Amino acid sequence: MTKRITLIGLGGVGGYFGFKLAKLIENDPNYEITFVTRGETYDIVKSNGLTLLSSEHPQSTIRPDKITENISATEPADLILICVKEYDLESVCNQLKSKITDNTILVALMNGADIYARIRKIISSGTLLPACVYIASHIKEKGIVEHKGNTGKIIIGKDPENKNANIGWVIELFKNSGADITFKEDSSAEIWTKFLFIASFGLVTARYNKSIGQVCEEGLLKQRATNIMKEIKSITAKMNVDIDSEIIKKTFEKAATFPYNTPTSLQLDVNSKKENNELELFAGAIIHYGIQLGIDTGETQKIYNEIKLMN
Repeated sequence: MTKRITLIGLGGVGGYFGFKLAKLIENDPNYEITFVTRGETYDIVKSNGLTLLSSEHPQSTIRPDKITENISATEPADLILICVKEYDLESVCNQLKSKITDNTILVALMNGADIYARIRKIISSGTLLPACVYIASHIKEKGIVEHKGNTGKIIIGKDPENKNANIGWVIELFKNSGADITFKEDSSAEIWTKFLFIASFGLVTARYNKSIGQVCEEGLLKQRATNIMKEIKSITAKMNVDIDSEIIKKTFEKAATFPYNTPTSLQLDVNSKKENNELELFAGAIIHYGIQLGIDTGETQKIYNEIKLMN
């Protein structure tokens, strides 16, 4: 029986992994992939296909089996990949609810520590695999995604609510596509480790409109990032998430490997006055967990308020 795959969102992440999967299963009757995207991207990919500019794929254009602007037009799928921005997540999940069967596997290739919980508030059926992703890719133009650097990496774990689900075929599919995928029984430590980095640097770079290199070097900025990291570390300790005891030191060491002037996406969005950004994904989640767990998140609350005033 043909396995159906639905991929929602053709940004840097969805475009990269969507291309790889579509390329793998091209002309394979055992699989069918549907892309869900909107507006000009839909028109371009429908007419010309999805283009990936990457050293990994010299033949850089692929056409999905199907493409639609509306989740309502898709059929129930065996695998659903959610690759949207945080502020679209609830809307997407509400539209997906009727498409989920007990055999459906969902993977959200998104930033954030609370993505699993937020999806589960809306979608109670199916298998949801907690994951985090590392990929240097972006939309160069509508329908064209550019990838640089290392192969896109996914770290994926079992569904805490459905640990016996058959997920081996999903991991194999990604491996065969050329993606770098690592399976962990519990992926929560990896998810929180990434979140600690992107949230702390995202918030401080956005507040001061300064680069990752400047946050590593300038005293006030480094201290504020450290304070946010300490609050996140306290949350993980209360949740019994086993992150590295030297996570703060190692996070700054990792940040120092980035080009000095590297901005963060939250910084770019906030300082260009973009209508939607991921402030709630970072600060909102930390504040929410702090309230829930009785942990002081005063630094995060303060910087959250300061960024809100900037808009």
